Amino acid sequence: MRLIILFLSIVILSSQKSQAWGFYAHQRINRLSVFSLPPEMIGFFKYHIDFMTENAVNPDKRRYAVLGEAEKHFIDLDAYGDSAVHKLPRYWQQALEQYSEAELRSKGIGPWNVYHTKILLTEAMKRKDPKAILRLAADLGHYIGDMHVPLHTTKNYNGQLTNQYGIHGFWESRIPELLSEDYDFFVGKADYLRSPQIEIWNTLAHTHAALDSVLSFEKTISTRFPEDKKYTFEERGGINTRQYSREFTLAYHQALGGQVERQMRRAVKMVADFWYTAWIDAGQPDLDGLIQNKLDFDPEKFDRDEKLKIREHEDGTLAEVSNFSKRQRLLRIGHYFDFRSFGFYSSSSIGLPAISLTFGCSIHKPIGRKTKRKNSPA
Repeated sequence: MRLIILFLSIVILSSQKSQAWGFYAHQRINRLSVFSLPPEMIGFFKYHIDFMTENAVNPDKRRYAVLGEAEKHFIDLDAYGDSAVHKLPRYWQQALEQYSEAELRSKGIGPWNVYHTKILLTEAMKRKDPKAILRLAADLGHYIGDMHVPLHTTKNYNGQLTNQYGIHGFWESRIPELLSEDYDFFVGKADYLRSPQIEIWNTLAHTHAALDSVLSFEKTISTRFPEDKKYTFEERGGINTRQYSREFTLAYHQALGGQVERQMRRAVKMVADFWYTAWIDAGQPDLDGLIQNKLDFDPEKFDRDEKLKIREHEDGTLAEVSNFSKRQRLLRIGHYFDFRSFGFYSSSSIGLPAISLTFGCSIHKPIGRKTKRKNSPA
């Protein structure tokens, strides 16, 4: 009976999908970034601030439905050995000269994708295409936000290698939801980035350096809290769900010295910097002239594609969903998955390829994906 109760409580906890930064934090980052823009930009972005806020989460939704999306959200730096963040090539073509595209994608292409998306945004601004500008700016904000999450820089992205299952969602979702109302998000005006690709790698180095604290402090604080004090049950959508308690969350937040707040602030500032840099590089087009009462967007479809390859969130192997039985899925659901997959973003306006996913199974052999080299990481 105890096993049944334990299993059900874990299922309830794991059923809350761990999104990159969590939907709440991503939306807040995009929204707040608008207010750091200069007068020439803020009118357009503030007019569409609801779109920028609501669509900040589209890349996460896309991971489950679009081939090629998930690897854009992370990079497993520790998979490349010591000091990888300082040694890896900063530009995509340089990276392809040292590694196969398949290997790069399997370990995540987050920083290269940020720069690529910035280039696409610059081109959209040159064309004065308001729909593309808004979509790409919202996506860029999401990807930059991900590069500020320490657990997006490691193979141990959900604490599965250190018996800390669920730490991913705890750090990037639970903490901001409970505490961010007290955060100071005044970050000043946006600055022009002369070398945006170098800046994103510098940010990644700072983010990755925080990983040890993320993991070690959680272990330390956990020794002071028995299970019934570490977790609590809260009603969400009419269902009692197991959550990290407010007391444990606050203790962890204090041990980290406000790390989550600092990373969110840095993300807000960098998103604004990248939007501003894209606008400057586009020749400072008149965005106020693009303001329209209504823009008809073709809605993105986020239907889960069960046939796509997926990344197993215990040991990082790939498996075909078709080979993953219903019973195996049920057994695996006891873990707090942070779903990530392999591939790249597709946009109907740009015509890029695409990827995404769900559960994997560690009993299957890793599956590679043969691809041809491309001129960009998307």
